[in-house]
Amino acid sequence: MKILGIVKASLIDYPKKTSTVLFIGGCNFRCGYCHNPALVREEGEEISQEDVIAFLKRRRRFLDGVVISGGESTIHSELPEFIERINALGYFVKLDTNGTNPKVLEELIANRQLDYIAMDLKGSMNQYPDICEVPVDTGAIRKSIKLIMNSGIDYEFRTTVCREHMTADSLRSLCEEIRGASKYCLQSFKNPGVILSPNKSYSAYSELEMKVLGAVAKGYVNQVIIR
Repeated sequence: MKILGIVKASLIDYPKKTSTVLFIGGCNFRCGYCHNPALVREEGEEISQEDVIAFLKRRRRFLDGVVISGGESTIHSELPEFIERINALGYFVKLDTNGTNPKVLEELIANRQLDYIAMDLKGSMNQYPDICEVPVDTGAIRKSIKLIMNSGIDYEFRTTVCREHMTADSLRSLCEEIRGASKYCLQSFKNPGVILSPNKSYSAYSELEMKVLGAVAKGYVNQVIIR
């Protein structure tokens, strides 16, 4: 497991907490609009786990939590042990995941190693292979959704919204999978200049169009946030 990036202090990645964000290299998806292609390919200078733990020990007075992001960290077998070391320091832990490894999620939840989960939903279930550009076990995605909703811990589902993938109908189909969820975030696609598939065209909806999609989602979940 390679840690390929760190944001030492963030006020936006963990709701109501000051956190450090760790970016884990490697991903089992190949979403063309991904804005972290270097992470997906595991490129960049590695930060050792020991250096991260030492940093977290020094910063306990100033930080509340640690966000484990990616890439997709659950593809790495050593993830639970690493999170256990963070737990031992007294930090709250938030995990960002695509939900493809419900077995790992179940273990982390059962062992009370997580305090918040943010799961990315790419689209309706029948869109997954096209969006992710790899075969996808949507049964695993559905299992992760249920695990998270029944976990008793704080969570959110979220979707990066590209005009090329998301319509009101596909959003309705997606929202059927999370009916009754406490929080769903719609994130407008932003192109930072480097994406995984630069030869493909991706675009964002307008602010007004995002509000319309938000109104669609509101019919299924308790809270909709547009970012």
